[in-house]
Amino acid sequence: MPFDLAAAFLERSRYYLGLEYPGKIRLALTAMPESALWTRANDASTSAGNLVLHLAGNVRQWIVSGVGGAPDVRARDAEFAARDGLGREALLALLEGTCREAVEVFGRLTAADLGASRRIQGRDTTVMAAIYHVVEHFSTHTGQLILLAKAAAPPGSIRFYDDSGGLARPLFLPPGMTDAP
Repeated sequence: MPFDLAAAFLERSRYYLGLEYPGKIRLALTAMPESALWTRANDASTSAGNLVLHLAGNVRQWIVSGVGGAPDVRARDAEFAARDGLGREALLALLEGTCREAVEVFGRLTAADLGASRRIQGRDTTVMAAIYHVVEHFSTHTGQLILLAKAAAPPGSIRFYDDSGGLARPLFLPPGMTDAP
């Protein structure tokens, strides 16, 4: 059976936005004190809360709206302007819910859809380029969130893998799932 690049691309995109990145963010934010969620290092930086709002806004605008056809309701400036707001569980529910919507959009796409043109955030792009942008953007901010959480959490409280037995078993995946699909 020949390798289906489009199917593989969509499957990995579903995995990253549906499991790995949200799972790592959940572990990181759960380890940090709730009081640190909206802390900024300085006025030019963002907090963990801002980054979660920003990720949810980006995924919604580019995938749920731009690719999936839902109305674009993003208020990007508000994502960064917020100085306090939702608590940890509400932030995680917003992010994880938005990621589930994106995964549903991916499930409706075909190989032919990946080359379709879209105009998102004032830019001409393709469905594939939009997905690629969102996955890499999400990865960047996942790393930033992990760094903020590690700076605020007790040392050693954030672990993403169980290395016992010489095999790195992901701790960010749902119970019963031991590796990436």
